[in-house]
Amino acid sequence: MTRALLLLAALCAAAPAPAEMLVATRTIRGQTILGPGDIAVAEGTMPGALTDPAEAIGQEARVNLYAGRPIGAGDIGPPAIIERNQIVTLIYRNGPVNIAADARALDRAGIGDALKVMNLASRTTVIGFVAPDGTVTVGASTKP
Repeated sequence: MTRALLLLAALCAAAPAPAEMLVATRTIRGQTILGPGDIAVAEGTMPGALTDPAEAIGQEARVNLYAGRPIGAGDIGPPAIIERNQIVTLIYRNGPVNIAADARALDRAGIGDALKVMNLASRTTVIGFVAPDGTVTVGASTKP
């Protein structure tokens, strides 16, 4: 009998502790900025699910979030500061060389996001990174 109790105690000790994850409190459409009332902490685990409310509050939903479902890191991101078809300044940087041109954004993007833009002068499409001032940088040292 003591052997069975020891085995039961060992199994209980090896069981994972309950974990917490963030879930949406209601259905949230993409492009909505998340506030404290939009998320809740629920028991459960899911790979990639966020666990800290501070990681989600103030972020923008990149996809529709459904009530009671976990919020993954890829489901949210920084709020967009550039809208699709917006004219932006494209800056090519390579050491001391800086070249600026007008470009059209081909998608929405937030600070630090990769964004495909079309140079209006050459009609060339390039991918750059959005800077905090709303410019898009490309070149040898572009990732912020």
